[in-house]
Amino acid sequence: MASSQNPKDSMKSTWAKDKSQWRLPHYVCSVLDPFTFDPSTPYPVFKKTDPVPTLTHWSMNAFILVHCLWPMALQYVYYRYTGHNIHPILAYLLYSFAFKFNSAHQLVVLRRLALKYGFYDGDVHERDHIPDVGVDKAFSSVQLTTSIRPLYTLLMTYNSTAPPAFSWTLPIELALYSIVLDFWFYIYHRACHEVDFLWRYHRTHHLTKHPTPFLSAYADSEQEFIEIALVPILTWGTLRLLGFPMGFYDWWVCHQYIIFSEAFGHSGLRIFSTAPGTSFIFLRLGNAELTGEDHDLHHRKGYRKSANYGKQTRLWDVIFGTTWDRIESVPSNIDHNTIVNFPLV
Repeated sequence: MASSQNPKDSMKSTWAKDKSQWRLPHYVCSVLDPFTFDPSTPYPVFKKTDPVPTLTHWSMNAFILVHCLWPMALQYVYYRYTGHNIHPILAYLLYSFAFKFNSAHQLVVLRRLALKYGFYDGDVHERDHIPDVGVDKAFSSVQLTTSIRPLYTLLMTYNSTAPPAFSWTLPIELALYSIVLDFWFYIYHRACHEVDFLWRYHRTHHLTKHPTPFLSAYADSEQEFIEIALVPILTWGTLRLLGFPMGFYDWWVCHQYIIFSEAFGHSGLRIFSTAPGTSFIFLRLGNAELTGEDHDLHHRKGYRKSANYGKQTRLWDVIFGTTWDRIESVPSNIDHNTIVNFPLV
């Protein structure tokens, strides 16, 4: 376990109760981390043997696609009206804003669902809050995540002479993107747990045992670079080598699926669900679909020795034998009669 003698490792969180010391990061976190605040509204607590309701796959896909399409629709209207595409700088402003807005909206929806359905392991421990020593880090990490990804996507693939459009291979790209990205992520992630000099860059992220979506980006700078840029760029390059176009708009959609799964996987939301996208068609055959409980167990039970390294699928964990048994979302405990749809608003 992390040494309690290092003040930077503290997960003590009292800042929300004393607004006299707040600065801009505190105010932003108070708005964007809805899991932490509003203590007057308690979350429901369920026993581990209580049935787990089922989240529909189609509703998650609908949420993601609607949020993918609205900036593209604005851009298309501009293109139809003027006859040319928007300038790259304006494109960056539009899509970085959309990235931030979509992410913030997902957090709000996840909190509403949590107020009704609670969290995994909720009968033992509440979700962690942003620590006093980590407010600035949490603030900067979220800003980097939602700013850097649209920036390199635009720099590498944006074509200001072409109208906004998907390629016909997008459904295949979506399926392969989650699998290929998880391959690169699995290699890096497992190495961070098993190689000493890499672990020091990953340990901060594991100070939280019951994370929230806002803490999904709570990490050291080296890890942020790998997850925000290196792994997605390697994935994009792999698909390009396989002959797929992976243009700006295809990559934009892939990013939105990834960021949705990252936030959901760190929410601990006590609803049975598998990662959205088109890869489930193949993953289901090998029992390699990732559920909401899988990554939650990685944080709760794992430190240096761990399992459930995947964050989009369980494919590589299954192949390399690094899965952990689920506790609450086991087949006998899943309530297929209580259906939950992910709200659009």
